[in-house]
Amino acid sequence: MNPDTTLLLVGANDETVQKAKQLGLHVLLLQHHSKLSAEQTRLADVVRVLDYTEWAEVEPAARALWQSPGFSAALSITEAGLENAGRINDLFSLGGTGYEVARRIRDKWAMRLHLAERDPAAVGAAPLLKREDLDVFAAGHGYPFIVKPADGTASLGVFRVAAPADADRVWAEVERLRGTRTDRISTLFVLQDFLMEEYVDGPEFSVESFSFAGRHVVVAITEKFVDPHHFAELGHAVPARLEAAVAEEVRERVRGFLDLIGIRDGVCHTEVRIGVRGPAIIESHNRIAGDAITDLVNGAYGIDLVAYALGWPFGLVPELPGTPEARAGASTRFLVGDPGRVESVDGVEEALRCEDVLAVRLSVKPGDVVRPLRDNWDRLGLVAVTGPDATAAIGRGAELIGETVEIRIAGTDGGGSRGRVAEVENLAHSTGGAA
Repeated sequence: MNPDTTLLLVGANDETVQKAKQLGLHVLLLQHHSKLSAEQTRLADVVRVLDYTEWAEVEPAARALWQSPGFSAALSITEAGLENAGRINDLFSLGGTGYEVARRIRDKWAMRLHLAERDPAAVGAAPLLKREDLDVFAAGHGYPFIVKPADGTASLGVFRVAAPADADRVWAEVERLRGTRTDRISTLFVLQDFLMEEYVDGPEFSVESFSFAGRHVVVAITEKFVDPHHFAELGHAVPARLEAAVAEEVRERVRGFLDLIGIRDGVCHTEVRIGVRGPAIIESHNRIAGDAITDLVNGAYGIDLVAYALGWPFGLVPELPGTPEARAGASTRFLVGDPGRVESVDGVEEALRCEDVLAVRLSVKPGDVVRPLRDNWDRLGLVAVTGPDATAAIGRGAELIGETVEIRIAGTDGGGSRGRVAEVENLAHSTGGAA
């Protein structure tokens, strides 16, 4: 095994390992026992099963693998592995994103502190340590404002404090969530710290970028459709339907942010809202986006960000000259349902046989409980499709959910229902030309 073509992956899914092998790389995988699959075991050259969020377990494993068989790059494109991948880069001077930058971008309060000292347009924020902090923040920044975990994902534990009457309820929710797991699928994170942020009133987008030795290329701007009450993401479309000048303003804002935060290489997924003061950075991640957004980018632009993330450290992918032109539109539509229990799931294979379908991923099976929609973990699944443009793709995804992908639910009231496409008011409306 040649160390020059060997990659140490800190956490991964099947697709990540598959694509690394397709690139001709040897793969050393550090994997959590709850995430290891038969496919990963089959494909990876070496597997070490451990809690890859714990440096005390990762460090000795990394040192042993450095000695034999050796590796020349270490990375993670999954949230839980980012900080320890950074520590490995520092330990062996590998040149990838180091721990300080990885921590700064993953810890939302650390990011806010860093930006407050360097960016006059930064969103105001403060840590939430006691109930009275809510009143103090409101006095300084007004209503509404946001409360959210410093290290959460999937819109879990995000609250909008619209008026003084909301404060006691939100504080009670924060206290309830402290010490609990960050999702209902994995068990890799525990919620602990919360912060408060100014609310940016405006449409939400994510920016999928790749950095080449400090040169940041915005590959795509993703239009996001978010429930206004609890912030669950209900749909995505690529390319975002933005006027050209607004799209360039978003790109410029994100490129400046990546410089300030210290990103030099690799993939990033940055969330932005366009408010009255222009694009505002909400948060960012030095990993690929979830919710099949990488599938949308590949479908619309023909650029595989997973392959780029894995191949760039080895010089296996070409440097992108600039923002590409979209050759199609693509959209993710999500399934939601009324409270109850899943009775049956049908139509997945039929949908996957359609040429315009990029992915169908269901997160429920017969017997699973369907909860009221509060965050991303309460969605039932997604359908990702392409179309002539973003608007057409949005409609096609809804069509597939309505006619092909069927989730039957036995209701808590004794009745029955079917999973349906998630809808929000602005889902089918353009905000300008395609970005």
